[in-house]
Amino acid sequence: MNPYVLAILLSSLGMGTTLTFASSHWLLAWMGLEINTLAITPLMAQQHHPRAVEATTKYFLTQATAAAMILFAATTNAWITGEWDINNLSHPIASTMTITALALKIGLAPMHFWLPEVLQGLDLLTGLILSTWQKLAPFALIIQVAPTIDPLMLTTLGLLSTLIGGWGGLNQTQVRKILAYSSIAHMGWMIIILQYAPQLTLLALGTYIFMTSTAFLSLKMASATKISTMTMMWSKAPILASTTALALLSLGGLPPLTGFMPKWLILQEMAKQELPLTATIMALAALLSLYFYLRLCYAMTLTISPNTTNATTPWRVKTTQSTIILALSTTIALGLLPIAPAILALTT
Repeated sequence: MNPYVLAILLSSLGMGTTLTFASSHWLLAWMGLEINTLAITPLMAQQHHPRAVEATTKYFLTQATAAAMILFAATTNAWITGEWDINNLSHPIASTMTITALALKIGLAPMHFWLPEVLQGLDLLTGLILSTWQKLAPFALIIQVAPTIDPLMLTTLGLLSTLIGGWGGLNQTQVRKILAYSSIAHMGWMIIILQYAPQLTLLALGTYIFMTSTAFLSLKMASATKISTMTMMWSKAPILASTTALALLSLGGLPPLTGFMPKWLILQEMAKQELPLTATIMALAALLSLYFYLRLCYAMTLTISPNTTNATTPWRVKTTQSTIILALSTTIALGLLPIAPAILALTT
């Protein structure tokens, strides 16, 4: 892609998200979401591969539907209350339509069906943008409208997302689909705690972005998109295989790693709110996700690729890709747990 065109598209992505962040008026927020969708569409279709074009079409139709629902909900609310202010979403019909549309935007269950299919058709860097940056603008709106949403609906969305995100990834062989289901499960954790402690939602979103960035950038460096190609990582780049395995375990929420922090704090907050059953279901759903992360780690570190080749073995090849961003995100994804009290003090 032409670097000038790429620069325009990436700056439009940034502008769309910033516009949604800064707006208190529904029309401005809607415009920000639309700019976001239109800016990422050419990035998704740049491969000119039938799968990429199909994924782009599915994404565009889904996002257009969600944007139309948001506009309809905002118009309904303005018609009933006479105000376009985001924080003044007082009518239950408008608030229910809004949260449904925003859930469709970020891929919360049961509006999640498009996400694995779309992510599967993209290359890893565009998939990274879709899994991280594209979640920010809808999340900003969800956090603003959360006080007006029915708590039962938020809890249902959260529980369904963590369960479906855990179950859906069990039988997958494509790494991008596994990361899509991982995204759905993490979104569930963020949504369920939103009504009780919005700062924990932001903390979970921040750690999720760093952990997912590490996973995608590591896979990009290893050129691995299937579990079978991940089996060759150990012989090619042992250190990269080790850090990728740790990053995946961090996504699963294992204790010495960063990913344990948001899950621990969310479960602790739910126990404080006297919701032991919900907390138990969430913890058990996290075990489902942990199983498929362990499966990836097993394939990567404990198995050897069955391929026999007479060509020169690409053993510890020198890479031409920049590794600074990967090194930074890996450090954050693995080592933030010891400073959890400081982070908690900053967020409260």
